[in-house]
Amino acid sequence: ATGVRQDAGARLHEVAQAGRKSRLMSEMDQARALKGRLVLEDAVVPGRIEVTGDRISSVAADSTAGYGPLVCPGFVDVHIHGWAGHDAMGGPTALDGMSRALLARGITAFLPTAVTAPSRGLRSFAEQVAAWSESSPTDGATPLGFNLEGPCISHGRPGAQNPEHIQEPSDYTGAAGRLVRDGLRIMTVAPERPGALELIEYLSSAGVIASLGHSDATAAEAAAGYLAGARTTTHLFNAMSAIDHHAPGLAMEALSNDAAYVELVADGLHVDPALWPLLLRMKPADRLILVSDAIPFAGLGDGRFDLGGVPVKVAGGACRTEDGGKLAGSISAIDEGVRTLVASGVSIPAAVGAASRNPLALLGVHDRGRIAPGQIADLLVLDGDLAVDRVMKAGVWVS
Repeated sequence: ATGVRQDAGARLHEVAQAGRKSRLMSEMDQARALKGRLVLEDAVVPGRIEVTGDRISSVAADSTAGYGPLVCPGFVDVHIHGWAGHDAMGGPTALDGMSRALLARGITAFLPTAVTAPSRGLRSFAEQVAAWSESSPTDGATPLGFNLEGPCISHGRPGAQNPEHIQEPSDYTGAAGRLVRDGLRIMTVAPERPGALELIEYLSSAGVIASLGHSDATAAEAAAGYLAGARTTTHLFNAMSAIDHHAPGLAMEALSNDAAYVELVADGLHVDPALWPLLLRMKPADRLILVSDAIPFAGLGDGRFDLGGVPVKVAGGACRTEDGGKLAGSISAIDEGVRTLVASGVSIPAAVGAASRNPLALLGVHDRGRIAPGQIADLLVLDGDLAVDRVMKAGVWVS
């Protein structure tokens, strides 16, 4: 582990030194051309990008850009509840603020995510996101639909969500149908609950991604959930049955199933970094998705807040429930997760892919997320420490 940290530190030092040698900002200030070290799917290469309109028009190798800044696709967060005091469930004004705050962190697209709530509240959330998406701010992250982290989850694994609002999957197909029409893209389901497999099959047939999570499922029950059509896993290891040599659960099946995507909250708290090598060795690189699971109070500093009716406290870099001290979402963004992954020894292309290309592939969105001709020019310039320096959205630099 010490060797891995030392190697990772050396790599980050090299990146920082290269960035300091020459920022090539005269090139970067040309809004239609970017020159630097391009983060492609499997390599970082010196090159030049030309942008026409809102699309990348050409990509070419350029040996003179070897000491330029890193240029990568914009990040995509498919599981985020809010940011900078803005709640995804707080209506159009909050969504405006949330999307603008996220773009500043390099998140160019996202799924506003609801916690388990009464049916009326979830319907209102869906309707508001659908209406807002039609005119979301051009200087904010692009909404790609919305995500429901519940309500068809296990009473035994609610995490920080309010158990009073949990519903049985067998009773939810009709309600899900209405949400699908408003743009539902991902929904968390506990596969062991009555009617869960039927709900997963319905969601899959309607083009919605079922995510297994907040679950006490055995490995066999989890396997049945993936077989019924579930394609991803809500914040791996958190609020789910784990890896037990006598009673393997959902986490074990998620790792063993090469086709299943898994979400990782890479803040060092939700999953101890000592487990990351196991995850990275067992999962194909294109099935890892970085998510923030950020709460509305992320970015506001320490304090006490109300999270969907659950009292929580933010302190020491973590958000925990007042009653029991359970982690209650994160207060870190995806750009921090990318830096943390690289520091742990993950390659820059793999870490960036987990934050951009992979979540888009899960959603079936193929017009962005790669540096290639024809792609929407959602691009980031990263400094020598892999922090977001500049953001281009749809071919336009965003202040």
